[in-house]
Amino acid sequence: DFTRTDTIMKMIRRKLNSSLMFAGLVTLSWMAVAVAFTPSLLFSSGSKRPIIVLAAVQSPNSKGKGYVPKWTKKSTLADEQGSSNDLGFANVGLKGTIPVVFKQGNETRTSMAWAGQPLRDVATQAGQFIKYGCGKGECGTCECMVNGKWIRPCTATVPSLVSGEELIVQVKAIKTKSKSSGTFFSFRSFIMGFWNNLLGMIGFVKFRKAAKKNWEERKAYEDLVAQKTLEKKMRKA
Repeated sequence: DFTRTDTIMKMIRRKLNSSLMFAGLVTLSWMAVAVAFTPSLLFSSGSKRPIIVLAAVQSPNSKGKGYVPKWTKKSTLADEQGSSNDLGFANVGLKGTIPVVFKQGNETRTSMAWAGQPLRDVATQAGQFIKYGCGKGECGTCECMVNGKWIRPCTATVPSLVSGEELIVQVKAIKTKSKSSGTFFSFRSFIMGFWNNLLGMIGFVKFRKAAKKNWEERKAYEDLVAQKTLEKKMRKA
């Protein structure tokens, strides 16, 4: 048993070392390719080459970066003819007896609904984005606050209210900002790649420790079972 354990540990060490060497080779090859394709003063030749200057056409929404978008946002019916806030619920085709107000941070959206109408559909017609998960009311991703209680709009319906009373739905704020890893072959991309590799190595080490602990527990349990079985056979003999 001890020889078997030592053999397994050696195999695990070899695999871990090979994984680390592979990650190092990938990182070095990545850096070599980046140096080969990225112009630098250290690798520039002494000959002077003519510099070609290309004029960039700036658009009003490019924020001075010279970027021209290939598409523009099309105007919606609400942009052309007015929204429910401008024309009223009846003039835009929204019907119902219960005003439903969706609040998310500083933004507020209002719509009309009937009692028993799915709250998910009301949020859609109001233009309120709610992040859903399972869509069955089990995960709780879409939870919103209504009258001090958490509800799940994916399965909830509009309750019956007194005439003139509003249903206020407090929607959780969603983080929309995301950090880019930078352009390809940039310094930031190298740092992010190294960080991802480091996290992977740490994960390998943690998994190895957990697997070793699990194996030791199972081995101890098997030894205990074998000992109890041997004692039982000795008593019968």
